[in-house]
Amino acid sequence: MRLAVGALALLAASLGMLSCSEEKEHTAPAIHDRDSVSVMVSYGVNTLISDSGVIKYRIVTERWDVNQVRQPSRWTFIKGIFLEQFDEKFHVEAYIQADTAWYYDKMRLWELRGRVRVRNVKGLVFSSEELYWDGISHEMYSNKYSTLVTPERTLEGTYFRSDERMTHYTVSNSQGSFVKSDMDGGTESTADTTAVGDSAASVPQVRPAAVPRASTYKSR
Repeated sequence: MRLAVGALALLAASLGMLSCSEEKEHTAPAIHDRDSVSVMVSYGVNTLISDSGVIKYRIVTERWDVNQVRQPSRWTFIKGIFLEQFDEKFHVEAYIQADTAWYYDKMRLWELRGRVRVRNVKGLVFSSEELYWDGISHEMYSNKYSTLVTPERTLEGTYFRSDERMTHYTVSNSQGSFVKSDMDGGTESTADTTAVGDSAASVPQVRPAAVPRASTYKSR
């Protein structure tokens, strides 16, 4: 009887050792792609950004990722962004907001996506699903359907281009309401100039975006 009990104990111990040796650790695979790693992630951001020693913007966002490894390097705002743009005397020139935004710092190029809204101090309101802001050429442009509302007129079109202060702009393939002087060859307003009814082929080419999803833009 004692021999049988001892044999059972030895068998149980052997099975226990066997089961322990067959256990596998459930671990996540190592991250080898450094492209996916941001060097900085900040939450609840409300900060001022300077350019060449002059404060240019105020950024308000829920999340701000900075990635210097990806090419091109970029800041990413996946939770949306609100921007205030300042002039040289720190006066607010415009308010800009979007659902998602990327800033390609080496190219000085903003890409805004989603519900993009821009309002400047002259009462102009721009809305679209896309807007690029080129800090080198000091231009804004969009190849998506856009609406432009000013105190004098409302314009809608599939192509938009303007200076970064949105005081001189072009809307092509457009429709909307105009003041009489826009249609009868009268003197243009000093606040803005509007070109309407142009074909897409006649629109000046713009700098290409930094990512494949905007490949419709051709280089100069």
